Amino acid sequence: MSGATTVATVLCAVRGPLEAEVVTALDSPGLQVTRRCADVVELRAAAAAGAGRVALVSADFPALDREAVGDLHAHGLAVVALAAPGTWEEDRVRALGADVVVDVVAPPDVLCETVRRAVVRTGSDGAAPPEPAAPAGTAATPAAPERREGRVVAVWGPTGAPGRTTLAVNLAAELAGPPSPARRRPARRDRRTAEVDVPAVAPTGPEAAVLLVDADTYGGAVAQHLGMLDESPGLAAAARSAGQGALDATGLVALAPEVLPRVQVLTGVARAARWPELPGTSLDVVWEVARTVADWTVVDCGFGIERDELLTYDTRAPQRNGATLSALAAADAVVVVGGADPVSLQRLVRALDDLAETGAAAGALRVVVVNRVRSTVVGPRPERAVREALARYAGVVDVHAVPEDRALDTALREGRALHEVSPAGAARRAVAGLAARLRETAPAPLGAGVGDASPQAAH
Repeated sequence: MSGATTVATVLCAVRGPLEAEVVTALDSPGLQVTRRCADVVELRAAAAAGAGRVALVSADFPALDREAVGDLHAHGLAVVALAAPGTWEEDRVRALGADVVVDVVAPPDVLCETVRRAVVRTGSDGAAPPEPAAPAGTAATPAAPERREGRVVAVWGPTGAPGRTTLAVNLAAELAGPPSPARRRPARRDRRTAEVDVPAVAPTGPEAAVLLVDADTYGGAVAQHLGMLDESPGLAAAARSAGQGALDATGLVALAPEVLPRVQVLTGVARAARWPELPGTSLDVVWEVARTVADWTVVDCGFGIERDELLTYDTRAPQRNGATLSALAAADAVVVVGGADPVSLQRLVRALDDLAETGAAAGALRVVVVNRVRSTVVGPRPERAVREALARYAGVVDVHAVPEDRALDTALREGRALHEVSPAGAARRAVAGLAARLRETAPAPLGAGVGDASPQAAH
């Protein structure tokens, strides 16, 4: 501690007879128990009121989950957990995000020193000094394991129907690598698709494991696009497991059936009213685990990126857009999708401004895609017109165009991917080109450290 008058205020959330012993032990110079909380609701309310700087919680405290721990961190509290070392309870509180775990039978002086050190590491000035050696009887949170090369791609765009889900489904199929051998129809190039510059042959890449996630809390439709009749929300189940600190690679894979070759799907909520089942704090864990089971995680996001708590005053309300914000924050690359008609282009320009102003995807590669490019709504030479409009009004000079293609209707009707119904189609070739670009330019996974400097393109 920096001075003799400095007092670390503690919120005690310990269950059972142990609580009295803990409160007595914390009656020590420089420490003060300001609130003895009976439940998580009281604990979060005390944190929001600024009644403490450290939350001391027991592993068996009722209703303690990752969202609650995230709320405590958001109010500037360090979280110290009591758990027996080497037990599933220790693993659980670590997964929930506890800063330090101390042995439930640690001597009083060890407990007090651990709490003091937790305050120092989360000092009010926001600067975290080098972490000191943990006293005997404690187990400091271990360093995060090295990430795999699994990357997260968020497919996002403004309101309307710009084709976010269609692009996410087919992008996932292309990132998975070459499709299964099948009899191919000869390419048929019509007048409309000839107006858009797409590769003559769809590029292919190496085989890869892909996880496709429906995180749209307004109108998720990945299951319908792929003809999945059993629409149990796999993402909601994963979020619940993550919120309880129980999600691992095996559990995530079990929730995601393989629908296309090398593509597993985490379906979204069946009804928009179920959006509270997808809290951002839990989804943060889902993306972390997804990196360990898939080379690519493609997330179909909702359109909203405003932070809902700005509309509240004295409460910390759930965020309707928490799922989208979480996916954008975790993304290594963000595919921004807009339509080619005048209304959709105007929405795309505004959405690009909003994305930049909010910083929702700071540090991620950004790729702008304009969908359904056709002369019937844009005029002659539609791709050129779209590029000129975006360069003039949004400063975007690198645009990936996907032409109008009637094969998309066939794919939607049959619940299949484009490469299955029209391997040589113009739209399929354009999406395959987008996948090839992501393979070449998507940065290494984020999270290895804030100081990591990987080239980020901001097209």
